[in-house]
Amino acid sequence: MNKTMRAVHADVVITGDAEPIRDAAVVVDSVGTVVDFGPASDVLVRHVGAGVERVHGVLLPGLVNAHTHLELSALRGQIRGGAGFVPWVEEMLGIRAEGRPEEDELAIDRAIDELVAFGTSAVGEVTNSLVAVRGLARGNIAGSIFHEVFGIEREPLERRVADLPKMVEESVGTWPTTDLAYAPSPHTLYTTHADVVRRLVRDAKERGLRASLHLAEHAAERRFLEHGDGPVAVWYEARLKLRRELIEWPGKASIALADDLGALGPHMLCVHLTDARPDELDLVVRREASVVLCPRSNLHIETRLPPLLAALTAGLFPALGTDSLASNSSLDVLAEARALADRFPTVRPRDLLRMATWEGARALGRSDLGRIARGAQPGLFAIDGDPGGDGCAFVLAHTRAPRRWIVRRGDAEKS
Repeated sequence: MNKTMRAVHADVVITGDAEPIRDAAVVVDSVGTVVDFGPASDVLVRHVGAGVERVHGVLLPGLVNAHTHLELSALRGQIRGGAGFVPWVEEMLGIRAEGRPEEDELAIDRAIDELVAFGTSAVGEVTNSLVAVRGLARGNIAGSIFHEVFGIEREPLERRVADLPKMVEESVGTWPTTDLAYAPSPHTLYTTHADVVRRLVRDAKERGLRASLHLAEHAAERRFLEHGDGPVAVWYEARLKLRRELIEWPGKASIALADDLGALGPHMLCVHLTDARPDELDLVVRREASVVLCPRSNLHIETRLPPLLAALTAGLFPALGTDSLASNSSLDVLAEARALADRFPTVRPRDLLRMATWEGARALGRSDLGRIARGAQPGLFAIDGDPGGDGCAFVLAHTRAPRRWIVRRGDAEKS
């Protein structure tokens, strides 16, 4: 028997980036690299002697949750939604200020365990504190760490950016894994000085990294950037004690401003776009920026969904993220796909699963994740049951069914 090869034979294999394959097999080597896949009648003949595991159900590549905030996990279920972003963030900051560090650490560990149980191989983690980095590494979760900075006064913010390497050393020490990229990233265009946004996104591009930006998330963002007033301006005055006449604003909407600052392009993840208009989506497509939608979080905070149909019409294929447990009930990216399926029934199940797998990997710049392809190391998990005529529809109809890892990234040599 060829002990270095392992074959998994499933009723349906969902590849992530191509059509599902019925009665299919995937062969991986000792470290979980896909060496072959396709119809089982072809693949198993080519790998006689390999150990075969039979899956009576659907086999999928590991999920990619392209937008998380794990450091907010202790706030699960505590922040009310429905009143808009500014009331939500104000309540979130107040409750977080009363929390204890040990509670945060325990909640983060539990959240990482949940990510693993959901079948997650990679995340795009947005963080101020870096507190989840080592836990993600221990959990063999790959992806990107977006070290978020914000501040509307330029000089203090530039000092903070200059201090980021020191913060990494103090908070993390030696970076635990090359499987997690690190990129300083601006928070939003209304909370981060424009000069610093321009510098951060330029640095990411020059270093071949991806940066992240919350963009066009809510109507109050548009109002502030275009007119300098509205709920965001009032919040700045109340919380930061900044007089309105001292607050600079560009007089244009966030997507046009992002383009001016170099924050649209293949080096950027544009997160949310809930308030984006068709002409703005067209610009995002022309600049080839990646987009991450977080529908359940948007529903919780603003009772509003991102414009999925308009995005698809424009030619965008978004990734999916859960945002944080301060605005969501779980970190399950398949539940995001299910939420979209329930509200946009004309979108093909296959395309929604692609958003939860390959599009997330592509957004993070990781061709080795999110798809079953030769040379990739996506991790493989199964959902057991009769998939019927459409394996993708079966998965979306059974998002609460147990999931079991067949091959996990980082664990393959131990199996």
